Amino acid sequence: MMPEDSLLAGLSPHFQELRSRLLKSLIALVISVLISFVFTGQIIDLLVQPIGGLENLQSIEVTENISVFMKVALLSGFILALPVLTYQIVAFIVPGLEPGEKHWLFVSIPFVVILFVGGVAFTYFVMLRAALPFMIGFLGVQTVPRLSNYISFVTNLMFWVGICFEAPLVVLLLAKLGLVSARILMRGWRVAIVASAGLAAIITPTTDPVNMGLLMAPLLGLYLLSIVLAFFVRR
Repeated sequence: MMPEDSLLAGLSPHFQELRSRLLKSLIALVISVLISFVFTGQIIDLLVQPIGGLENLQSIEVTENISVFMKVALLSGFILALPVLTYQIVAFIVPGLEPGEKHWLFVSIPFVVILFVGGVAFTYFVMLRAALPFMIGFLGVQTVPRLSNYISFVTNLMFWVGICFEAPLVVLLLAKLGLVSARILMRGWRVAIVASAGLAAIITPTTDPVNMGLLMAPLLGLYLLSIVLAFFVRR
């Protein structure tokens, strides 16, 4: 048997496992999106509350309302399927890890959802309440946003802030694997400040320092939490 053939034979089970995990993830995502269709109308009503309701928005394209409905349904389905998607990723990685490392990965699954939802809640209850009045009232010009533009703005902001809130969990797992330590993180506090400012500037829809500070503060708080978690994990 040629070396290439033996290599492909050795990798074949991994490809089959990956295909199985991807298929299960896709099925879970489809089911969760179908379930979210039932509640998408209520979710849209909730998303538009910070701007005062649907009456303060407008649609100018024939397919705009349907596109918004589908986008919200897909995002809601993704969040609903997040535990299953995370489990499939962890289950694919686990066979190559030590028993202790496997335990930490499986324990982290609920916290992936908790931290992501925490970031979404922070965006909805804090950032949007501060950013929207500033943007709509800027220059004193009457603004009636488009429905699609508003929903895209809100959902993108929620998604990326939710991803940023996963940072402590990522650092915890890296510390458990011995790739980072609390000492290294403490030495990099200047880099953390610059990185937090850069992320805040990219994610925050406005350029004023108040709204940037609203995101920078929790990002730096999450960095400090990461240092504490890395310290206890390495001990």
